[in-house]
Amino acid sequence: MNFLDFHFNEDLQNSLDAMGFESPTPIQSLAIPVIQKGKDLIACAQTGTGKTAAFVLPVLDKLSKNPCDDTKALIVVPTRELAIQIDQSIQGLSYFTSISSLAIYGGGDGVVFEKEKKALTEGANIIIATPGRLLAHLNMGYVKFDTAEFLILDEADRMLDMGFVDDILKIVTFLPKERQTLMFSATMPDKIRQLAKRLLNEPEEISIAISKPAEGVDQRAYLVYDKQKNALIEAILKQQTFTSVIIFVGTKVKAKELEKELKRMHMKALSIHSDLEQADRENVLMQFRSRQIQILVATDILSRGIDIEDIGLVINYEVPHDAEDYVHRVGRTARAETKGVAITFINENFQHRFKKIEDLIGYEVTKHPLPEGFGPGPEYAPISKNKKKGNFKRPNGKGKRPYPKSGKPTKPNSN
Repeated sequence: MNFLDFHFNEDLQNSLDAMGFESPTPIQSLAIPVIQKGKDLIACAQTGTGKTAAFVLPVLDKLSKNPCDDTKALIVVPTRELAIQIDQSIQGLSYFTSISSLAIYGGGDGVVFEKEKKALTEGANIIIATPGRLLAHLNMGYVKFDTAEFLILDEADRMLDMGFVDDILKIVTFLPKERQTLMFSATMPDKIRQLAKRLLNEPEEISIAISKPAEGVDQRAYLVYDKQKNALIEAILKQQTFTSVIIFVGTKVKAKELEKELKRMHMKALSIHSDLEQADRENVLMQFRSRQIQILVATDILSRGIDIEDIGLVINYEVPHDAEDYVHRVGRTARAETKGVAITFINENFQHRFKKIEDLIGYEVTKHPLPEGFGPGPEYAPISKNKKKGNFKRPNGKGKRPYPKSGKPTKPNSN
């Protein structure tokens, strides 16, 4: 199958040809025909599978065949980075058309807000927005979505995790009831299905490669104590040259600390986290994309929705709290059928988390030995998900540990 099979508008097809798009990905092959038929859709696909083009292309096709100045599509996303990325994708794919788009997101000062207000009132064919910022404009009364035909929720599971469900439901009240609603999500928990029932009308459902890292990802793990981690990063980067590296950490405090440590090692590194102003975050990403820096230290703000090509190595400095987040993090590499390496550091405290990851992806990730001279790391002995805690009972059978008057615990009665 190729993109000619979708019979896109000639100007849109010219954009695809200019960008070198030839064969659609599986999610594009399945989703685009459904959207072209005007059906509501709920689609589950992991990051890096081409889902942005899966919903953008049929929208652009319809708008290019029926040009106008009105706002016809609203795309709601969880983060400003994803809003910017989708806006950039639309600009590239619609290069030979007259379609306009606008990204609305938080951050910036009153001047930025006024610029957004002006753009919203003058109109753009496609609006891409984060929920909070969009509601701020909607509540002022000057934004009208009366002509909107598409509502698209991208990374819907992440928006629910971030507490945006009420904002989404409020935004929907500003839209026409007669519309086509598309929901894209990397996972499909019950809360997503419940939201879909409220917003979508007899939707088609598509699931692609749920919770599985791309085949091109070389997954590795190291059993390592926290005090060994920084030296291990240095050793890994000396063993093999990677043009671009993302290191995921759990907190913004750790991101700042690791950035300083990597610079102390004379590595070109910067961190990105929520404490940075929007302009600073964009500047960091620009330097990373242009290869001015080799290493980006990031909190989970980047685990989904950022399209940076040719990431050779992803390092999980800590085991992610949620198994699904592991898939999104390692999905930053080996995108679009390329190859990449994903390494996870497992300390003695979070081995059970990594076992959950292996249960989710359906196989064991190879545990590599530490380099020579490091000394031993912790033993890998995760608690089995089926293993139950001991049941200690008093002689009276009330199910509690028998504590003597001294307050010190004794062994349970073996009789």
